[in-house]
Amino acid sequence: MWGSLVVGLLARPWAQRAVSFALAVLSITLFILNLRRSGERAGRAAERFDQLERTDAIHRQMLDAAARRPRSRDDLLDRLRGGEF
Repeated sequence: MWGSLVVGLLARPWAQRAVSFALAVLSITLFILNLRRSGERAGRAAERFDQLERTDAIHRQMLDAAARRPRSRDDLLDRLRGGEF
């Protein structure tokens, strides 16, 4: 009963136009929502990349400082006497 009612309703030209319009609106809405989600994902990826760059810069500074440190107490005394600190 319901099936024949739906088929009879969709046989009319104005109903077919309404369904096609509804499908067009639905597909445009889904496209816009997908763009929004893609933008959010891209923003999160850019934020992670910036954080990774900052972490790498800090790590490089720590490695440079460790490479310049005095190796023994005698080296430390020499640097202190020479005024390098």
